[in-house]
Order: sequence, then structure tokens, then C-alpha cells
Amino acid sequence: MDVLVRKYGGSSLASISDVRRVAGSIAEAAQAGCQPVIVVSARGECTDDLLYQAQQAGSALPTRETDQLLATGEIASAALLSIALRGLGVDAISLTAAQAGIRATGRHGAGVICDIDSAAIRRHLELGRVTVIAGFQGITADGEILTLGRGGSDTTAIALTGELGAGRCEIYTDVAGVHTADPRLIPNARVLPTIRCDVMAEMAFAGAKVLHARAVELAAMQAVPISVRSSFIDASGTDIAEWEADQVLETRGAVIAIAHDFDVARVLVQCQPGLRDMAVDILQLLADHSVPADLVARSGPQEDEFRMGFTIRRSDLDIVREPLRRTAEALQGQVRIDERVGKVSLIGVGLLNRPDCTAQMLAALRDAGIETSWITTSQMRASAVIALDRLLPAVALLHEVFELAKPALQPEESWSR
Repeated sequence: MDVLVRKYGGSSLASISDVRRVAGSIAEAAQAGCQPVIVVSARGECTDDLLYQAQQAGSALPTRETDQLLATGEIASAALLSIALRGLGVDAISLTAAQAGIRATGRHGAGVICDIDSAAIRRHLELGRVTVIAGFQGITADGEILTLGRGGSDTTAIALTGELGAGRCEIYTDVAGVHTADPRLIPNARVLPTIRCDVMAEMAFAGAKVLHARAVELAAMQAVPISVRSSFIDASGTDIAEWEADQVLETRGAVIAIAHDFDVARVLVQCQPGLRDMAVDILQLLADHSVPADLVARSGPQEDEFRMGFTIRRSDLDIVREPLRRTAEALQGQVRIDERVGKVSLIGVGLLNRPDCTAQMLAALRDAGIETSWITTSQMRASAVIALDRLLPAVALLHEVFELAKPALQPEESWSR
């Protein structure tokens, strides 16, 4: 019997009727001969509500206690779904991360899965049980709960798919698949039927919320195909896998989507001339706190002062604000932070070979009166930092400029033109 790994997001489980509907779909899969292993997120706005309660109680910063609190959201989801499955006559059991053997390391709020002892899961599968696992969390060597960061349930599902040797991982959400832009903001955004793993990883890092960036990276490393589907409508969704020569032209075009990110802060560090090069210190500080940096640039050795600019997630500022300040002041420097910015990105393939795409993006934004500051380009992404209040107009504009609402040409069509 084939193992089928499915992950259901919080929106798919928001109400009890949603939980029952999902249980019905899982029961059908089990009756069709699959062995479902289900990973769940916290229901609805549960995680945000718990974070708000932590803030009201004293602090929402990632600590042991906030991880203890946040983990309860996924555990409750798993238990409720297991109860619903049992109500349908399906033998099901819910497991916490510890019970499922998911081991993690790192700091609280940003843990990484380091190992999975799947013996317990396999025993339940041998007994014919549907196993429902709380995502977003692992257990440390010391027995402490460690959460994996927002969206970490995706990572749990991908890691389990690789460990159990399942053929693919199905991610169920409230949208029909991966779109050319956020369909909640751009009504005519199209579903991309296929997309490369590496391109999807760039898209997720650039702000697309449909998948966790680390999950896509893990899928690429383990060669795990992903399907992104809606839990509300019957649609084919998006398949994410390594590129194959016979895939449609859509996955090989220059620009295939527009991504945006509200969670951005722009950081500039300056130091007096002739003092220590701080680039290593700053990057190591960010690494020690598990905070990724983007759009990194620094001054050269012949310039009068040391300057280094980069963007980080605004939600990570409270973690690194004081360490950055102390590091800069120790070398007679200062840190300037701008929290009123966002990031808009072109997503595609071969963008370094197509500088005209970046030029077209910048020209369109300029002509619309949307000022850009820092920009970066790679083969799969071209990003610009803009004012936060102009982010949504920028997404709509670029989606129109690059004509992403139009269906992509199929190979035979491109030959005929």
C-alpha cells in the first residue's frame, strides 16, 4: 500500500465543518487504497491569537515558553481531525512531534528538523491507521519543544515524505495552486500548472505565502515532488518538481509571476573610516540568530567609511536590533532601520540573461511614480525595495505590464508564430 503524505493549512481547518470535510476527503483516500499520513497546521487564526495572548501576558519574542504555547495550536488541530476521522469509522491517531519522532535543533521560533525516527509512525501504518501529526514543531535532544518558524508545517510534511519514501507530498490550502500573483489581491492571477522547485523556492523567499521557502528547498534536496491544491474546490492545482525537457513553456519563460513581501525592514550599518571591516561580524550575528538577509551590499576598501546595507524580515527586528546596535557602537558606528518598506519581485528563469526584464520593471514603477531604492537580481528573481504603502499598486501594475493574466504559449503555439 502506498503512503500518501498530505498537509492541511490552517484555513483548510478553520471551522468544525471544515475539519469534517477534510476528514471525509482523507477517508476517501484511505478507502481507495492509500495509507494517509496527515500533517496539520493550527486552525484558522489560532497562531496569531496565541502570539497576541503572549504579548498581552508579557512578550511574544521567541522563547521556550512561547514555543510551548504555540505548539498547542497544531496539537489541537491533529486531535480534532483524528476525532473527526474516528467519527467516520476510520481508525486514526494523532501524534505530537515528540510522539512522531521529529527531532529538531536551533533556536526557539526558528528550529530546523535534524532527524526523524519514524518507527512509531510505521507501527501505526502497519496497523492500518491514519496518522495525523502536529506540524510546525520538533523535539530537541533535551526533550524541549522547538517550533520551526511560520509556515513550518510545510517543512514537516516534506521531511516526512522523504523519510517514509512516499511518492509525493500534497499541500492543501485555501487557493487553487501557485498563482502568477497573490489571487487575494490580483483577481485575474492565473494558476501555474507546473513550476520548478528552485523557482518556487525563490518565489517563497520573495514573499509568496503559499509554501514555506525552507520546505521547497528541502523538497529539492530530497527530490520530493509537491502538489499544491485547494481543499475547497476540485482542481488540478500546481505540480512542483525538477525541470524536465517536455514540460510546458510556462515553466521556462523569462517572467512567470510577481511576488511581494510586507515583512521587510531595510538596515544600514555605518562605521568610521579606518576601523574594522564589519561585514563578517554582521553576517555572523544574523546567522547566530537564524535571521536571513537579502539585498546585501557593502562599501569597498577604497571608500572613506564602512557601509553595509541589507534587508531582513521586519518580524525579526526585535531579535537582532540590540545586538546590531551593540556591534556597531563598539566600532563607533550606527545602525539605521527603515520599517516602512516592502519588496516586490519578478519571478522567472534566466533573468540575469534578460536585463531588459529588470529594466522594464523599474521603468514601469518609475512611470507610475513608485520610487525604488535597493534592487537585486539573480537567475530566478529581480527584487526592488519600495515604500510599503505603494506595494500593492506595484504588484497590480507589474502583473499587467508583464501580461501574466494571459495564458502562456504551449510549445506548438510558439512554433507557429
